[in-house]
Amino acid sequence: MEVLVINCGSSSLKFQLINSETEEVMAKGLCERIGLDGSITYSSSKTDKIEKKIDMPTHNEAITAVIDALCDDEIGVIKDMSEVGAVGHRVVHGGEFFTESVIVDDSVIDKIEQCNYLAPLHNPANIIGIKACMNIMPSTPNVCVFDTAFHQTMPKSAYLYAIPRKYYDENKIRRYGFHGTSHSFVSKRVAELVNKPYDEIKTIVCHLGNGASICAVDNGKSVDTSMGLTPLSGVIMGTRSGDIDPGILEVLCKQDNMTVEEVTNMLNKKSGVDGLSTVSSDFRDINKAIEEGNTVAAEALDAYIHQIVRFVGAYVAVLNGVDNIVFTAGVGENNPSIRERIMENLSYLGVKVDKKNNNTRGEEIMISTPDSSVKVFVVPTNEELAICRETVCLVDSKK
Repeated sequence: MEVLVINCGSSSLKFQLINSETEEVMAKGLCERIGLDGSITYSSSKTDKIEKKIDMPTHNEAITAVIDALCDDEIGVIKDMSEVGAVGHRVVHGGEFFTESVIVDDSVIDKIEQCNYLAPLHNPANIIGIKACMNIMPSTPNVCVFDTAFHQTMPKSAYLYAIPRKYYDENKIRRYGFHGTSHSFVSKRVAELVNKPYDEIKTIVCHLGNGASICAVDNGKSVDTSMGLTPLSGVIMGTRSGDIDPGILEVLCKQDNMTVEEVTNMLNKKSGVDGLSTVSSDFRDINKAIEEGNTVAAEALDAYIHQIVRFVGAYVAVLNGVDNIVFTAGVGENNPSIRERIMENLSYLGVKVDKKNNNTRGEEIMISTPDSSVKVFVVPTNEELAICRETVCLVDSKK
């Protein structure tokens, strides 16, 4: 089965066409500036990356542009859309409605819309993409895969905030967690690598990219994770602050005459290692600055390492021990020095670094020594493939 995987933003649409049997990416691309002067970037097994300007007033035109590229005589990889068996959609927030992926119907769309207030920048765009696909491909099943679903196994002790109870009971204000598709995919892969049942191991996943989150997976279930109601909380990220004293908001509003919206924007887009280092959100730039003697950049990196180590240590306690630790996403997969510094701070667990194996980028590999008490891995994440697998499983179950 060919599966079209869609990830919609408010003005963008990422896509991959995947052969579910071979798990080969047949084609992929990105539609940008939807509603403005749109363009599509596309590559496939038949062509290197090409870019074309296309008028895209709405996501409907973007979906049409994707279909036209996939079915093009010269660069396309299928004859027509009848070869696409299903469409899998990344949806950011499923609230408490969804504990697993679902096939789309009107009630599913209604529940996603009810979660819009929890992810106002993401869910409405996700819905637009779903409706566009349903409009253009009415006979093709659509599946929603939720960032939050994997974390719905957390106990109340992990997800309740210590604010008046009515805000949970009436408004569902609680920790939800994100990157669930990645945490699920990577933790399952680790079980395969150690050749043990998924429901018999304890794993801590460090998803370290521009957005970053840590997750404690106990016997195949998420029991705690660093992101909360929104993706702003947890460890320091590229441009996001991570956890801060909430009293800081009032101080900034009063001292700098900022609105809550302005402070929130600053915490999301101008903070993290970018704001703290005053250099960049890109660790390559930060490392270069440190090599040139920039002590502020060095302090930002130290703070970043400290927070990750702190969360990992906390989750060792939550799990009452850990079998495996795994790094994934852009920084986790491609920054050996950060991985090594984190591992050196975990020597109390019996973690031992294999420096030769760790000196790799983007490779699936064990980076702890064979006699390390806790096994440490790098596993490249593949959220699109995870969405494809979920989609096929659901569609096949309904046949």
